[in-house]
Amino acid sequence: MYEICSEKIDGFMKKKLSLALFIFTIALNLKVSATNGQLSSNYVVIGAFSIPKNAIDFANSAKQKNMAAEFSINPMRKLFYVYVLATPNQEVAIEEAKRLRKAPAYSDAWVYTGILGEDETQKGADTNPVTREAINIIKPSDGPATTQSDTSAPPTAASISNPVADQPVVSSVPETTTPAQVEEIEPGSKKFLFKIYTSNGQKEIQGDVDVMDLDKTKPRKVASYRGNEVVNVKPANQSGNVSFVCEVFGYRKLQTTTNFNQPEATEGITVEENKAVVPFELVRLKKGDYAVMYNVYFYKDAGIMRPESKYEVNSLLEMLKENPKYKIRIHGHTNGNAAGKVISMGDSKNFFGITADVKEGFGTAKKLSEERAKVIQSYLVSQGIEIHRMQVKAWGGKRPVYEVDHTLAQANVRVEIEILED
Repeated sequence: MYEICSEKIDGFMKKKLSLALFIFTIALNLKVSATNGQLSSNYVVIGAFSIPKNAIDFANSAKQKNMAAEFSINPMRKLFYVYVLATPNQEVAIEEAKRLRKAPAYSDAWVYTGILGEDETQKGADTNPVTREAINIIKPSDGPATTQSDTSAPPTAASISNPVADQPVVSSVPETTTPAQVEEIEPGSKKFLFKIYTSNGQKEIQGDVDVMDLDKTKPRKVASYRGNEVVNVKPANQSGNVSFVCEVFGYRKLQTTTNFNQPEATEGITVEENKAVVPFELVRLKKGDYAVMYNVYFYKDAGIMRPESKYEVNSLLEMLKENPKYKIRIHGHTNGNAAGKVISMGDSKNFFGITADVKEGFGTAKKLSEERAKVIQSYLVSQGIEIHRMQVKAWGGKRPVYEVDHTLAQANVRVEIEILED
């Protein structure tokens, strides 16, 4: 009898131990982050960008090819990654990246293992799916190469690629050499330096400049370039007639019209050391001005911001701290007026992520737009801005930029800031 009971107990304990090991293995595979509840994933990345709206354009082009493209920031590299798959299974991600590499447009697809988002304490790793070696240099298609913050280990992957328009470049070199900076200059390109700075000249402003082709019936944006660094600008048309537009949130938009072939003929533009220098002396928004928060994005059906929104919201925060006299109205807009699910931020006050304590309900489009405006207001209050300096106005879908079914209808989902007092 004792032996039978012992066998049963042993069998029970073995099953219990096996179950515990199984659960531990799953937990280890998913790598649960205790800090924000997110799961560490393996992302199949098809592009890396330094400018958020370039990441948006690239993701949208991938979506038109029936790819489930999303984007989020890699805080370690300070680049926006466009990815088409997130899975806890690294082997699945590796195989998908290898499959995508067979298509010329995504021949540099790679795998990022870690957590994308605003948490700068999180670290991750980029992997070449073919060699399975680390990628230490990522060259975004709209800027210079960036390396991981931990440079103690030398690069080990063995591929070098030249940048192509709207195509990411992952580049690295063998251990015995120095990382190479490879850049392909398009014929006819010219070196430009777009100097973006405050009106009092005390500091440079981080931003980018859009190049508009003026030969079209309606001016059309052909490219964006980062400010305050030398960039190679490619020609937009045969005539050379272009305009450079600088729109940085919190400041009034500036535009300079010139001829690309002879930019120095335009007042204010100079040529220094074989580069054209275009100054943009920006001034803060004034009473009555409106500014669209183009780089603030929300989760579907939610009054919760996506992590990449933090940069522009912090620009608004900086503006309000810089001038205590500012009073603003935050306008929330949606695409259409249909009622539906409305997800609100939970008690954990995570302004930039979906957490377990979010509150789900049902409401109008106006209610959703109000939640989105209020979450920005709440974030600013949490950062020390007095609530009496901010009003909220919810419009729902009453003021669309495009028709609800237009290909660009996503632009209807937006937040606008109105300056009430300065």
